[in-house]
Amino acid sequence: MTKQEPRRLEVDRQELETILERTRAGALSPADHEKLKAAVDTLGILTHELEAKGTSIDRLRRLLFGPSTETTSRVLGDVAGDQIAAAGETVKEKRPGHGRHGVAAYHGAEQVKVAHQSLKHGDRCPACDQGKVYTQAEPATLVRVRGMAPLSATVYELDRLRCNACGGMYTADAPDGVGTAKYDETAAAMTGLLKYGVGTPFYRLEKLEKNLGIPFPAATQWEVVAKASGPLGPAHDEHIRQAAQGGVLYNDDTTMKILQMMPSEPEPGTKERTGIFTSGIVSTGDGHKVALFFTGRKHAGENLEKVLAQRARELPPPIQMCDALSRNTKGEFDTIVANCLAHGRRQFVDVAGSFPEECRHVLETLRDVYRNDAVARDQSMSAAERLAFHQEQSGPLMDGLETWFREQIEEQRVEPNSGLGEAITYMRNHWVKLTLFLRKAGAPLDNTICERALKRVVLHRKNALFYKTENGARVGDLFMTLIHTAELNHVNPFDYLVTLLRHPRELAQNPSAWMPWNYQATLAQTTTGPSPPG
Repeated sequence: MTKQEPRRLEVDRQELETILERTRAGALSPADHEKLKAAVDTLGILTHELEAKGTSIDRLRRLLFGPSTETTSRVLGDVAGDQIAAAGETVKEKRPGHGRHGVAAYHGAEQVKVAHQSLKHGDRCPACDQGKVYTQAEPATLVRVRGMAPLSATVYELDRLRCNACGGMYTADAPDGVGTAKYDETAAAMTGLLKYGVGTPFYRLEKLEKNLGIPFPAATQWEVVAKASGPLGPAHDEHIRQAAQGGVLYNDDTTMKILQMMPSEPEPGTKERTGIFTSGIVSTGDGHKVALFFTGRKHAGENLEKVLAQRARELPPPIQMCDALSRNTKGEFDTIVANCLAHGRRQFVDVAGSFPEECRHVLETLRDVYRNDAVARDQSMSAAERLAFHQEQSGPLMDGLETWFREQIEEQRVEPNSGLGEAITYMRNHWVKLTLFLRKAGAPLDNTICERALKRVVLHRKNALFYKTENGARVGDLFMTLIHTAELNHVNPFDYLVTLLRHPRELAQNPSAWMPWNYQATLAQTTTGPSPPG
């Protein structure tokens, strides 16, 4: 049933005071009654909104100035932390160390071996002149980080000779490996990574490169990445096919703008959808993860339908993790739906300031459930082992929480229309899907992995504001898919893009062999060698 909005009625304070004085003389007239009722209704609505939204102001303040996480101890304050310590629980201590990255973290750095200037393995010790020196397994290390332009350029000055008799011109050949194209594969990969990977708009990169003496206009940047999207197309299509075979698929969407698709005014009386969205889909299975992005008028569920159309028929229905919005499940496909427990938890975080004791009970119970999931992950439990562990450890916690929710509403301990009441109602309405992890092996607790993927879209929207055309959105989706999938599989996205661009023929022939998790092995077996740049 659609909630009826109250009718707006203009009543000033002086008129209300006059009506109140007339109540002493007798019954109110119908007109006075209507005005007084409107004032009371307004007060009720305002009180409800302040209660429901007041903590949103606190949430905004936390986002701007306070804690950057919504952990239970942060939300509930020091009292909760003291209670945890008093209960004998282990308090996580700060790890010792100086906080700097070790040498092993620089796996992408150039490795240079430096021999000792005067000694070699087996030489006599110069200090005691008795023993011999031997090479140590662990060398001493120095790390030197140098700055450079995101895109550098090299100018080759080719000698030219001219015959003074016949006028013949002779030009030196370019060095081996230098093609005729001005922008090679590394330029396309880095431009795409900066634009769609870390959210650097074309105009900012243009200004930076100009200041560094390497002109790279925004229009040229677009031409470079648009041209590169062609050879990368087979890899993108294969990412979609691989994602369709996953055991768990997470999906959600966020708003986006495409100027070409934005009418100045929607057609009156039409039901045509005018919104534009970017859907994020993350698929997991066989130890691999695939992130997909789709921008257009379709919602997350409709884009998931497009993906699952490529699922092998012999595979069982996958688990779908999403929030409770209907648009995430809209489409003709068969999945086992699980709802995001973090979404339900967040509603209690938002009202914790108004209902501290009640929210403490909920948040601490869910904290223990998440700790159980962390234990299963740390111990590398199989899906079946994790399910049995959750049933034993988390099942009683969730059963107790369900009973507590029911008692709060049925015994009228909580006003159903309050912020806390609405949070409880949300959990009760979606309880079966929120607790799928207690019944189905492999079911996750929340949709956090997909929300993190969509942060890439939000970053792009924040910096670039919009896509100009549908083709621009297609190119952006392609690069975001390849970049974020590489990151999810702990692969260098720059090296991955460069490798794909240097092997377009092999990629088109067998795209499944050029995924982030196997492209290095394929490259090692490739005998044809990389295609020449340009």
